[in-house]
Amino acid sequence: MQRRDFLQAFGSATVLAPLVVTGLLSPGPALAVSFNRAAFDAKTAADALRLIGAAGAEASRDILLKAPEVAENGAAVPIEVVSSIPGTTRLSVLIDKNPLPLALQFNFAPEAAARFQAKLRMAESSRLRVVATAGGKHYTVFREVKVTVGGCGD
Repeated sequence: MQRRDFLQAFGSATVLAPLVVTGLLSPGPALAVSFNRAAFDAKTAADALRLIGAAGAEASRDILLKAPEVAENGAAVPIEVVSSIPGTTRLSVLIDKNPLPLALQFNFAPEAAARFQAKLRMAESSRLRVVATAGGKHYTVFREVKVTVGGCGD
């Protein structure tokens, strides 16, 4: 440990210790946002859609879903999602044939660019579904992905 690192750690401990002892600073759980656990535990895509309130989502060309037609490895299927629907506040990704279809969900501030890239784990060839929430309405887009090597089932 270098002298600078030691002084920084000692200084931080000296400042924080009295705050912790007096109870002004206490450790606690840090959660980014509460989430709908029941939707993530749903066993079917229909149940997951119902639990996120998007059972009647309408198709939209304003959602871009980039995913390979054929995924060589189901354990890491790359996707990119971009919503150009104004005021998009949530993007959800469902994999219809996965044991737990709701794969991921991102929340956005209304003025933020609703986009992300991720790698999904797919149990088998299936339909990917992205649901965008904007202005209290739900929009969706689909894409079939064929998996050639096992994913979740391996």
